[in-house]
Amino acid sequence: MTFISDDSDRQATCRRVLFVRWLGLVLLLAGLGAQAKTFSGLVYPLHDITLSAGVAGLVMQRLVTPGQQVKMGQVLLLLDDRLQTIESKRRKAIYEDQSELEASRERTAILGKLLAASKAVFKETGSISKDELLRLEAEYVATKGRLEQLIAQKKREMLEYESAERERLQRHIAAPISGIVTKVIPQVGEWAKPGEPIILLVDATTAELHVAVPHKDAVGLRVGAAQSIQMESGSAVAQTMGRITFISPVADPASGLVEIKVTFPNAQLSVKPGIKGSIEVKTNVQQN
Repeated sequence: MTFISDDSDRQATCRRVLFVRWLGLVLLLAGLGAQAKTFSGLVYPLHDITLSAGVAGLVMQRLVTPGQQVKMGQVLLLLDDRLQTIESKRRKAIYEDQSELEASRERTAILGKLLAASKAVFKETGSISKDELLRLEAEYVATKGRLEQLIAQKKREMLEYESAERERLQRHIAAPISGIVTKVIPQVGEWAKPGEPIILLVDATTAELHVAVPHKDAVGLRVGAAQSIQMESGSAVAQTMGRITFISPVADPASGLVEIKVTFPNAQLSVKPGIKGSIEVKTNVQQN
């Protein structure tokens, strides 16, 4: 009985040894088949905006300086808007003048009551002539029509006032996003032309790493996947985590490279846009 038990233990031990060797071989082959390639690119801010004016005008005031942090909607630069301000105020005064409209509304209400009473008297006693009743009804209809005209006129005046105010606000260059002003180009007294750069505004609290990856290596990447990023030596942050937010649906015809964007938070501005970064992409190597 003892001899049989020892033989069974030796067989079980041999099976365990063979299984461990087989598992090690499988892991070794998997390691040989999966390799990581490193691809480098440049870090860009999520927003890098060049502001310009939609209308021509004389620069009256620069309200910010390079390096200043600004909020969305904050006015950065003023063009001469004195004529537009006067026109806006004139249009506002016309729109807010409700005197004729109120008088017409009251007159219409009074005539309506008078007409109703006259009809009742005409029906009951006939002391009012038919011609007088018709003249009163015609006057009521004309007054009511005038009231409707004044109501429509006030709507037009409101639109004209809003248009004049928008024309004035076009000379107030405001920040479309929160960020840091990097450059203010025109000086006070200079003429700004439509479409020409006026202010450069950057938001680097969220940054993107742009990398070009060969098509065969980009097959395993997915939008939304977490991705580790290595920064170039000398950066305040050696490594950070981001998320793949864009994979180009087309490859460059000349090089066969696919553009990849990895977005990562940069609230402390520890990563300076413009530096190099890299990612590792695992690829499967076919064995002969």
